[in-house]
Amino acid sequence: MSSWAIAAWLMLGGSMVLLFIGMPVALTFITINIVGAWFYMGGEPGLVQLSRSSVSSIAAFSLTPIPLFVLMGEVLFHTGLAHKVIEGIERLIRRLPGRLAVVAVVAGTVFSAISGSTIATTAMLGSLMLPVMLARGYHPTIAAGPIMAIGAVDMLIPPSALTVLLGSLSGISISKLLIGGVVPGVILSAAFVLWIVIRVTVSPHLAPEDKTAVVHRGWARWRLFFGYVLPSLSIFCVVVGALAAGWATPTECAALGAFATMLLAACYRALTPAALMKALKGTAAISGMILFIILGATAFAQILSFSGASSGLVQLITGHGFSTGVIVMGMMLMLIFLGIFVDQVSMMMITLPIFMPVVQALSIDPIWFGVMFLICMQLGLLLPPHGLLLMTMRGVAPPSVSMAHIFLAVVPYVAMSLALLAAVFWLPAIATWLPSRIG
Repeated sequence: MSSWAIAAWLMLGGSMVLLFIGMPVALTFITINIVGAWFYMGGEPGLVQLSRSSVSSIAAFSLTPIPLFVLMGEVLFHTGLAHKVIEGIERLIRRLPGRLAVVAVVAGTVFSAISGSTIATTAMLGSLMLPVMLARGYHPTIAAGPIMAIGAVDMLIPPSALTVLLGSLSGISISKLLIGGVVPGVILSAAFVLWIVIRVTVSPHLAPEDKTAVVHRGWARWRLFFGYVLPSLSIFCVVVGALAAGWATPTECAALGAFATMLLAACYRALTPAALMKALKGTAAISGMILFIILGATAFAQILSFSGASSGLVQLITGHGFSTGVIVMGMMLMLIFLGIFVDQVSMMMITLPIFMPVVQALSIDPIWFGVMFLICMQLGLLLPPHGLLLMTMRGVAPPSVSMAHIFLAVVPYVAMSLALLAAVFWLPAIATWLPSRIG
């Protein structure tokens, strides 16, 4: 066996084993990096170089949007503005099959546009809307499915902390990657609404109409929409508009978004010291975890490159004469397979050191590839048995909702996400048209 193959087995195989036995992601890659640096970078001098490169990796200015995007979501949830947004959307949508499930999808799409936290969106919608839907006779699958599915869409629609992380680890333009997820995310949300309406129209017993619900008319129906929903969506317009027009960098847009979110909360007198402290603590915890992961991921890629494993794997993949489409399809299948077992950050750390040199060698459009990568990670959030949003739903759902209900609930939404992945594969313009218009 060649030396690069041994290095690949040690680094990639060792990290997979440690992840599967339950070691935290950051500790897994730090451990493997220490072993790899000792063997392939000259012992003690290699460890010194490892520490230097690790520190410089998390000092990159391009990572600044991550805590700011997370802060936007934390402020939104801890100040209670999210509750008002849900109520405003619910008043607008009436006399529609599966009305509350549709409200969950629309509200989740709005939160995706103003929050960078996927788990927080699912947890909040699950704790607020799931008990209401169950109390009104909704079947557990039609009640839980949309909440989990739209939580995953949060990854595609900016602002998204994981999109920034993917861009920083892969070298893909962060601003174009953020914009590239908008059209696929909106398409997926619209498909979810259409599915719910058709499913409930065919089987009305799954979501009985609530004849006792209060029907708001006139200004009462629109008051919360103009008072809370539109102002919240203005944050999305600030972030994405500045990005698309080229007026601001991703970091500047993230700062504008965080400032606009706190200013909005302050205008409603909801930004209390207690709420702000909870939001800051949540942001610090999530951002610290992500930065530790970046530290491990950067060093991991460097050791793979230094040992020759990266170039050897690239030659192995490209040397068989497969077409570019077949290779990209194989990458996507590998990501979907990994999504069954490991979390999204682990998927990035394991695959990007191998995939990105192949993408560059074959001159694959990085935005097209990056958006498909995001869709695969979004799928991983929903795939049984370890999908992160499945576990989140289990944590907030009442005992009457079993794991079997949760698994069955996501099946149609996983199918629609796979269909979107195929559509982007065959029609790259779905992902690349909007980023190409960036100033």
